[in-house]
This record gives sequence, C-alpha cells and structure tokens, in this order.
Amino acid sequence: MARPGPVLITTACGALLGALVLTALPASAAPGRAHEPGPVREGGGRDTSAAPPRTLSTRSLPQADTPLRRDGGYPRRTTLTVPPADPADRSIKLGLAPYHSLAPRLNALQKLGDRVSVEVAGRSAGGHELYLVTVTAPESAREAREQERMRERIENAPAAAAKDTRIKAAYKTPVFINNNIHGNEWEGTDAALELIEELATATDRKTAGLLARTRVYLNVTANPDGRIAGTRANGNGFDLNRDFITASQPEARAIRRIAIDKQPAVMLDLHGYVNGTLIEPTTPPHGENYEYDLFLKNSYANALGMEKAVNGLGYTPGNDGVRPAVIPFRDEKEGWDDWPPIFTPQYMPFQGAVAAHTIEFPMTVNNEEYDTLPEAELRRRAAINVDIAGAAMRATLEHTDTHRASVLADQIETFRRGAAGEAQRPVSEETVPGVPGIGPEDVYTTAFPRAYVIPAGRGQRSAVAAGRLVDHLLANDVRVGQTADGSYVVDMRQPKRGMANVILAEGRDISADVSTMYDISGWSLGLLWGATVRKVEHGPVPRVVRTVHAAAPTGSVAPFGDLLLRLDDPKELAAVNALLAQGVKVRRTAEGSAVVPSSARGAARTLADRYGVVFRATKERGTAPLERTRVAASVSAGELFALREMGFEVVPVSTEILNAGFDWSAARVLFVSRGLEYGELTPAAREALRASGVGVVGAGSAGAAFNAAAGLLPATAVAGNGDANGVVTVRNAGGAITGGAPGHTFVYSPLWFTALGAGVRTEQSYAAADPLVSGHWRPDADGRGGPADAAGRASVISGTAAHGAPVVLFGTEPLFRDHPKGVFAQVGRALLVR
Repeated sequence: MARPGPVLITTACGALLGALVLTALPASAAPGRAHEPGPVREGGGRDTSAAPPRTLSTRSLPQADTPLRRDGGYPRRTTLTVPPADPADRSIKLGLAPYHSLAPRLNALQKLGDRVSVEVAGRSAGGHELYLVTVTAPESAREAREQERMRERIENAPAAAAKDTRIKAAYKTPVFINNNIHGNEWEGTDAALELIEELATATDRKTAGLLARTRVYLNVTANPDGRIAGTRANGNGFDLNRDFITASQPEARAIRRIAIDKQPAVMLDLHGYVNGTLIEPTTPPHGENYEYDLFLKNSYANALGMEKAVNGLGYTPGNDGVRPAVIPFRDEKEGWDDWPPIFTPQYMPFQGAVAAHTIEFPMTVNNEEYDTLPEAELRRRAAINVDIAGAAMRATLEHTDTHRASVLADQIETFRRGAAGEAQRPVSEETVPGVPGIGPEDVYTTAFPRAYVIPAGRGQRSAVAAGRLVDHLLANDVRVGQTADGSYVVDMRQPKRGMANVILAEGRDISADVSTMYDISGWSLGLLWGATVRKVEHGPVPRVVRTVHAAAPTGSVAPFGDLLLRLDDPKELAAVNALLAQGVKVRRTAEGSAVVPSSARGAARTLADRYGVVFRATKERGTAPLERTRVAASVSAGELFALREMGFEVVPVSTEILNAGFDWSAARVLFVSRGLEYGELTPAAREALRASGVGVVGAGSAGAAFNAAAGLLPATAVAGNGDANGVVTVRNAGGAITGGAPGHTFVYSPLWFTALGAGVRTEQSYAAADPLVSGHWRPDADGRGGPADAAGRASVISGTAAHGAPVVLFGTEPLFRDHPKGVFAQVGRALLVR
C-alpha cells in the first residue's frame, strides 16, 4: 500500500491528550506572521502506500413522502439501494455512522420535506456508491433551467454576467462541502448528516432565506472504501487528496465532475487531525496560477468566521484537550502551502471557487489512538470533532449568505480576467484590504502565455500521448480548438486559464523561496505526459477552425507487411502486453520498439482502436523475442496501478511472502521500490531468488539498497535531499530502455549512481547543468545532496548480475502516483528486457 505523503502530526502523544492540561493559545494572533516552526510532517514524502452508530437526532424522522419532481427541478429524490450491514465497519467503534447506514439515512432525509435531494455521483474504487446531497429551496423545472443558464453565463460570458441584474438578484450561491476524503478522518460525514437534517427541518425565516439564495452540495463521504476499512487511502491504495492533477481514481473524477457542473463559489474539505483546529488559508508559497487577491480576500474572511464559531463552542485545553483554532496564513510561517493543485481545496479555485478551505478538526481518533484508546474516549473525541466540523459548515453558510453579492462578483471577476487575458493582481494590503500581514513572501504570480499548441503529425512526438493530454484538458473544462492541420490550440484567453496553465506550464523552481514544502512542488503534464507542447508567448495564435469536444482518434494499422509498434507510452505497452498474452510472436528492436508479424494484423487493428496506438509498416526483423512478463512487485499503490495500466500481470510480494516460500516459476522479473529488504530474507528465500534467474528492476532507495545487499550491480547509490521533488531535465542514452524517452522525468528523494563497475551502462543521466526545472530541491544541511551534486550523474543504470540476471536501477520516480505517464515506458521496457 502507498505510503502517504507528508501530513501533519497532530499531538506528541495522542493517547494522553485527554489527561494533559495543554498550554492555552491566544484566541487570535497579532497581525503578521508568527515565527513558529512549520508543521511536522508524517511519513517521508515518497509514497509507501460493536455498539450502535451515533444517532443524529433524538426524534424519529417523518416518513410522509413529498411529491417527487420528474421535470428537472428540485427536489430530485433518489431511492438509494441499501448495502448489506457490515459489522466490521471501522466507524462503528467511534459511535459514527457506518457506510451501510448512510443510504437508509439519506432515504429518510429526503422524506423530511421538499429541500433535500440525493444523487449517486459515481462509485468508489471498491464499488461503493458516492452520495451527493443538494439542499436548497424547491425549484420548478423553469427555475432550475434559469439557474443553469445563469451558471453558464457566469463562466462563459463573465463580462456580461457582471452586469446582469437577474444574476445579482436570483442566482443561488453554490457551496460545496466535501467530507471524509481520507477514509480514517471520519467525522465530516456525520456533521454533514446533522446539517442536512437541520436544514431540512428548520422552520425559521433565516434558514428559509438561506436556502432561497443558496444551493448547498454535500459529498457525504468521498472515500467510502477507506471509511469502512479505517484507512487513509481508497480501495486502490491511493491518497485521494493527492490525485487532483492526475485524476487517476474514480472518486477524484467524481469530485471533479461536481466542481465543473455545480461551479461552487465556496468549498470546505473536512479532515483531521490538527490541534487546534486548522483552518486554511495557508502559508506561502501560494499557487501562482490563482487570482490570489480574490481568493485570499474571501478565504481569510470566511476563516475568521469559522474560527469564531469553532472557538465559540467553548471547548478548552484544560477541560477537553482542545486548543483554539489556527489559521496558517496568520499564525504560521511556512509548511502548510497551497502550491500544488493535487489537493481538493487547491484544485477548486481553478473551477471558480473564491474561498476553499481544508479544515482539520483537532481530536485524533485514528491509527495508534484508534487501536489503543478506550472506546469511551474515542467517542468523546469523535463527538467533539463532529461538533467542530458542524460549526465550520454553519459558519461558512452564514458567511456566504451574508456576503453573497461580493462572493458572486469575485467568482465572476475570476472568470472575466481569464477571458480578457488580463494580468493578475499581486496581493498587498492595498489590493486585499482587511487581511493583515501580507508581505512580499505572499506574492506569487505568473505571466500567462498567449496560447499553447499541441502539434499534430510529425511535430508531435507521440500522437497517443497528445490525445490523452487533450482529453485530460477537456475533462478539466479547459477549452481546446483545432487548426486545419489537426493541431490543438489552447487559447489562454479563456475563463479557466489557470486550469490550463497549471496543467501545461513547466512550473517553477521554488527551492529558494521556503525551506520546506507540505507535498510535491512540481507536476507539469506538459513535460511529463509524453506529448509535445509548444508555448506561444505572444500572438498571433494559430487559426482555430473547430472547437474540440474529444481528441481525434489516433490509432491506425499499416495495410501491409510486418508492423512496428513504438513502446514510448503506457498505452503502447498495454497493447504489446495484450499481443503477448494472445501468444503473438513479437520481437524487440535494438532501440526498444516492438516488431509484430503481419499475421497479427487483425489483433493489431483491435488494439489500435482500443488504445489509440499506431502500428507502422516495417522491414525490421528485431533483435530478440519479447515474452509475456509476470512481475513480482514490492511497490507502492501508485506503482502497482501504473504497472497494471501498462498491461503487466503483477503479483505483489513482500519480505514475508518470499520467506514463506514464493513460487518463482511463473515470474520473470522482481520489481522493488519499497517494503522488501534483502537482508531480512532467509537463506532459503535468497537461494530461491538467485536460482530463479529472474531479472531485477529497482527504484529509489529501496531498490538501490536491495541491489547493494544482493550484490547485483557494482554501483554506488548517492542519496539527494530526501524531501526534494520535482520535474528534472535528463539525457537519455537511447537503446532498449530509454530510446525515444522524453527529456524530462520526475524525482522524489532523488538518487544518482557513481563508481559504476565493469559492464554497468548509464541509460539516463541528470542534465549537466542544474537539472531542476520545477519543484523544490535544496541541498541538505551539510551542503550536499542538491541538484548541483546530481548534475551529470547517472539517474538510470543497467547491467547483468553475476548469476546472469538483467538488472535495471532507477534513481528517479517514473511511476509516481500514476502521474508522469510519459516516462512509464522506461519501466515497462526495463521489465521486458531479458
């Protein structure tokens, strides 16, 4: 399972928190940055991977049905299928709602009146339904259509929308509350259920007015797999709150769809556990593609309201173990940033949110505390967290309703600036009045290019990669056009230019800006997804002749002769693995492509259609046969996902599994990137591995350590700064592993190799000058381990072990979180080499 990215450690000793008298913090900090150290991070960076439930009301729910709208208006009732009861659901011990109780609860809540609608927004990796609740005043079909017209006008004609009196008077402000994206941070779900019931049944004029002016959308649990299992990750082992630039997981794609369709102006993401309650906005660095002046203005003002509401509940350090709330922008210097777009609240501004917040409630109930604390203490803590989550939700609704006009105006202005191609406004105490402590450390802006071009034909290094990138842009609601020659154009004068730029731009080296980052600092899809992307800094923009709704089909098969399939892309690896699984006799060329016999043309046509890959005519015969590769893998969840995406048959292994007597007869390669230590293998397991003759592919420090302990390749692995990460420039030697590879890759805790012995080949090396393009990579405290030390050094090496097995070692992270798809093929080729 993937080791989570760095998260905050919330208490020094959670088990004793209830008994400790904690030092009180001031209710509000003085203007300006505090000089306290940044948050301590849990993990390391590289991914490693039966009492009744608490009731939400003391009264029974009325069961009388209200009429169901079938005309597109609201409410839109869905009768949810009730899953079987699961007594092992980890929520139960905490007195919280187990997943199987949510459907009946939501079915009942829809019957309370005419304010609550429930839809199934998708399914989790484990097959569980994702419940999206809408709470609003009833709308006829005509009124619902008008709301949609106004929503589209705000995005697509923002200059006109800013003057539209009907929008000012009648548009309902969309507020989105996302809960339980980390499965073992449960309590947002229960607070959401309480809020839904409260809004559904309240008879006061204030609530009626709120719902007449607001649509409240609640993703009840974003991660039901993790909620049930008590894990941070979903059923595929992914941390979903790291997936929003890649969207590899169905839960992240469902949230993305909600963001685009509902266009929330304000959103909350409920997490745990940080004591006192942590309420964003964040410390620097701030995402350079935001309209940050508008975002900071609204986020800070809403944070103050949530802080007041949370502190107003009356919990104290002495009585309850609860410290006052913390707003990082105001109270901390660095370490909790909004730089990468991988987190839910950091993604939402690109879809129109002008206030977006991570909320970390205070009382730890997961991990060690879950296993060691008395049930009564766990339930006490969980109840406090539900209370605090609810206070944050209610304060946000009140703030949004009170400031409805300015919130909507700022959302419109965000889109208007993008459409007009206007420069960003740097934040200052003049441009963002009312926010204290703004300094030069908060100023992050970018100069948007005039356009991006993704060329077609010979100008494109990979047609399948270009198509994938275009479809990803479209899935994120970026507008794409096409020229007469088939090239794609992303005109940056569009409402969601920030989304386009955060996907396509190279990014920025922020190593000098801060000493520590919360998670990754570089992610460019323009450099890492395998497509050629060209930047048009200034006009003219290539003439667009059509609007693109999906990338053009890219698959084709030459009509005669043997076929050449390049292996530069994960879809090409999937295609060749499918051919091998069918028993097709495929050979590889010296530079790593696949030669497919003409007799397999029918199978090739099917795969060209399925994967969009190109089979060209060839007269090459190939240098060696390719064989179906079964991979024994000790890897992260993201790496496992990527290997299977490329069509490899993968059997997860570990030290324990090998020591128990693993059958190597069907495996051809061992892939090690974490969780397997050669020194902990028994003599019998070591001998079985050696005698098997399987190849070894290693990645990162674990792969290098395995190589050294097993005495496979003579090489010295040198570790860079363990927190370093980002996009780097590399030089490829070509050949079977890096032939056709792009000139960039991704690193986290980078390694390089020195003292290469006889027969060890450098397949790839870091650029001779500073290799870091974007990200955060500083030397260690002793001055070593920085990018200058890595420059020119080998980043990928290969050779043959003394017992004849091929070995490839990566000092990079080519499969990181299923993200850098353009470099997946390097690993795929290494696994096929014999």
